[in-house]
Amino acid sequence: MGEKGTLLQQLSGGDRRSIGAAKEAAQQVLQKPELLAELFEGMTSADPVLRMCCADVAEKVTAHHPEWLAPYKKILLGELSHSEQQEVRWHVAPMLIRLPLSKREEGEVLHILLDYTQDKSSIVKTMAMQAMADLGLGSDQAELRQKVVHHIEDLTAVGTPAMRARGKKTAGETR
Repeated sequence: MGEKGTLLQQLSGGDRRSIGAAKEAAQQVLQKPELLAELFEGMTSADPVLRMCCADVAEKVTAHHPEWLAPYKKILLGELSHSEQQEVRWHVAPMLIRLPLSKREEGEVLHILLDYTQDKSSIVKTMAMQAMADLGLGSDQAELRQKVVHHIEDLTAVGTPAMRARGKKTAGETR
């Protein structure tokens, strides 16, 4: 099998409690950005461990190169943002706000992130809350920014301990 199969093989196996070879895979993708396409292929796999690992690596890589996400905008706003798998959701949340977004898409992303704050996973909720704060900070829409501040205040008041801590941290940033 060629190099294409090697990255997905490297990320396959194991269980959902392990990050596996994510760090090494991220280094490979940073050196060969064309491998990002394989990560997006893996995020739609039937294998939940592979989906999780691919999402983890894609999130790590795009923290350094958010511009690499542009070709994957449709799949991120569509299929991946509606994934029910918590490990995928907590990596998709920060990737959504790294996308170049129109005003309409900013509203769509806010809606997705608000949905994530209802997830059973406290990690998903907290990652969504941080992404929401970052979305508000990056937006030039005063109305969207006000909505974000309002939602963060609400979530800080009623959320999990991690959400309350994140809310206090981000409250000053979003004003």
